[in-house]
Amino acid sequence: MNANYLFELYESGYRDFAGIHLCGVDLTQRILVDVNLQQANLIGADLGRAFLTKANLIDANLHRVDASFAKLSEANLHRALLNKANLRGTFLVKSDLSDAQLSGANLCGANLRGANLRGANLCGANLCGANLRGADLRHANLSWANLSNARLSGAALGRTFLDDVNFEGAYLNGLNLSGMNLSGLNFKEAKLNGAQLDYVNLTASNLSFATLRDASLRQVNLTGADMTGSILWRAQMQGVTLTRADLSRANLAGAALEVASIAGAEFTDAILPKSAESDLFAQATGYAPWSQRSTRETLAASQFVDQSTL
Repeated sequence: MNANYLFELYESGYRDFAGIHLCGVDLTQRILVDVNLQQANLIGADLGRAFLTKANLIDANLHRVDASFAKLSEANLHRALLNKANLRGTFLVKSDLSDAQLSGANLCGANLRGANLRGANLCGANLCGANLRGADLRHANLSWANLSNARLSGAALGRTFLDDVNFEGAYLNGLNLSGMNLSGLNFKEAKLNGAQLDYVNLTASNLSFATLRDASLRQVNLTGADMTGSILWRAQMQGVTLTRADLSRANLAGAALEVASIAGAEFTDAILPKSAESDLFAQATGYAPWSQRSTRETLAASQFVDQSTL
């Protein structure tokens, strides 16, 4: 079937095009609302700015498709093949992308608010600036994905694969990441206010200039983490490990700070709670690899503030 015949049938009221073969078809700006394209072959198709709201694309082959700025809200893309697809700026609000293959896809600026991405393969996908608020990302594979400046508040991330994900500047406020292994990840300038990070492994992670107001970091391992300039106002940090961590210029005013270890940590110009002063000096051993100064010396170069004065 050619594209013109498809449009004629659609205009006449026909909606069922299941299993159709339209490789490389040009559907730019076309309106195909509520169309059935289940198991359709649309490899390399151009769907730029097309209207496919509530479309059925279950098991469809959309490999290398260009659907930039298309409207696919409430579409069913369950198990769809979208590897290396261009979905830049695509509107996918409340769409079902569960178990979809999206490795290497470009989802920069896409709107995936409330979308179902459970079990989806987003390995190496570009989600820079994407809206993932309230999205279901449980069991999804986000390894090596770029989530810089993405918005994930309210998203579900249970058992999500996050190896080498870039969260720089991402909005992660209120997320529950408890118990996850986030070692070595880039959270530079990320917003983690109110986030649940209890028992998380953040070894060698980059949290420089991140904001973690009212975040819960109980029993967190921050060994070797870069926390330069981070804001941890009123954070819960009981049992936290800060071995060789860099907290220079970090602001921990009002934080509940009970450290397990600070050997080799850097505190130069940090703002620390007065209630933790004696404990910190009692545990101060080793030299900070960041400045080659003793941890005790860097503590002496920090500022201890009383919560009652805040």
